[in-house]
Amino acid sequence: MKNVLVIGGGGREHALGWALSRSPKGVKLYFAPGNAGTATLPQAENLAIGAEDVASLTAYALENKPDLVVVGPEVPLAAGLADRLREAGIAVFGPGAAGARLEASKSWAKDFMQRYGIPTAAQATFEEAEAAIAYLDRQPGPFVIKADGLAAGKGVLVTGDWDEAEKFAREALGGGLFGQAGQRILIEEFMSGVEVSVLALCDTVSKKIIPFEPACDYKRAFDGDQGPNTGGMGAYSPPGFMTPELRQRVFDEILQPTLDGLLAEGIDYRGIVYAGLMITATGPKVIEYNCRFGDPETQSLMPRINSDMLEILEATAAGKLAELPALEYKPGASVGVVLASGGYPGPYKKGLPVTGTEKLDNQSGDIYLFHAGTAHVDNAGVVTAGGRVFNLIALGENLAIARQRVYNIIDEGVIRFEEMIFRRDIAAREVGKN
Repeated sequence: MKNVLVIGGGGREHALGWALSRSPKGVKLYFAPGNAGTATLPQAENLAIGAEDVASLTAYALENKPDLVVVGPEVPLAAGLADRLREAGIAVFGPGAAGARLEASKSWAKDFMQRYGIPTAAQATFEEAEAAIAYLDRQPGPFVIKADGLAAGKGVLVTGDWDEAEKFAREALGGGLFGQAGQRILIEEFMSGVEVSVLALCDTVSKKIIPFEPACDYKRAFDGDQGPNTGGMGAYSPPGFMTPELRQRVFDEILQPTLDGLLAEGIDYRGIVYAGLMITATGPKVIEYNCRFGDPETQSLMPRINSDMLEILEATAAGKLAELPALEYKPGASVGVVLASGGYPGPYKKGLPVTGTEKLDNQSGDIYLFHAGTAHVDNAGVVTAGGRVFNLIALGENLAIARQRVYNIIDEGVIRFEEMIFRRDIAAREVGKN
């Protein structure tokens, strides 16, 4: 029996915990802080420690010495949690602070890509609002503006409206829109094409990088990619446009050069390299990196994987990824839809009762429910506790069947809570292509 500490409390961590719990080696899971769903996993316990409380997380790990720590979110990675634990001899899945700069500083990541010839959009960096506005004035648009630091996936504006771009730039640089994360902004070349997420296991010790199957997520709040950016409203895998030839280009032109760059920089990286890509007319280009499992892509990927997730994460953390057997998947596809609180990503109610979770036990083989913003309250049961409340995932022989299954469950009202919202167009563009 292995003791595993999973840091985080969202749908990603529930999905990772669920996958770990299926290991034939046996796993005792501890979640910091977890949610109402993680608490229902076999041999699982939620801890009253926040995912960003690096001091308390370190103290807990040093006292209890888990066999493996899996870090879900980016903030503790950027704060050096993995460094602290590795120095104490604790196995960690997740990069140290140096590697986490791929996500924590978009300007550092851009410089990294330029140093190692990794294709990406042209950009300029600004710390003064007037200089940024003068540069915007010379650009044809559409405009792409990004906060340099961590902004919970919401620090990006893509717009054809110059006034909106100016307002965003001023509020980020001078108005404290993103706090310290927005003290520097990047203004990038607009890239047209289709977006795809490629998550890859990366181990600079054994000099190996292994991609998972690609996935596509949906960042905008409303159908047709309308409305504000969110943490992600759904995902599907695998996209039909990612041909074997295109996957090889992604590996050769982006993933392998990323590993080579990390090695050249002397960075100890044992975790996920998440490449958010735009497939342009001239090939794949990096929109941005993340230094951790994607959310909601992970929730759509985990049910497709037949390989032992404990073995995968342990091998990466130990610097033995090169010894890992090839990843095995269930045939077919997955479609995941986020069920969110009304008003998200703006203000929303919390504490609303949820019904139906007991009807989905993640044992059926084709329907999975992963909790995100949920809590368990005595005498009330499961209640909403966040913007993104659940991830509902369906598997199928192809994307059309998986998509039909997931929306059937939603339309049947199996899961209910007041003011529930969701997108109706997840994977719609793929229907008829399978």
